[in-house]
Amino acid sequence: MKHWAWCVLTVLIVGPQAASAQQLAAHSPLNDKQALGMRLFNQSCRVCHTHPHLGSPMYGPPLSAQSLSGDEDSMREVIGNGTPRMPGFKHHFEPAQIDAIVAYLKTIPAPTP
Repeated sequence: MKHWAWCVLTVLIVGPQAASAQQLAAHSPLNDKQALGMRLFNQSCRVCHTHPHLGSPMYGPPLSAQSLSGDEDSMREVIGNGTPRMPGFKHHFEPAQIDAIVAYLKTIPAPTP
């Protein structure tokens, strides 16, 4: 395989893993509530709010501490009740779990434009 092909392959394989590691390192350590929120986010939110694979569509907006202008009450409301394009999770998550997701989102820096 040519050198450039190895470079592209390495970027495609290592790049997303390195970005995840950088994100975790930048936000570590998470407290217990934030860690629970990260697990719940990964289980139920990540599928729509992150790019699963290079070039794959993202169905919802990227989420961060600045989502909904950083208003935690609005975040809880949207997670619980949903929007016309997103299901609500108030029957799936307990209020403390929704609070944990909000706490985790508050650790994520706003994406760069």
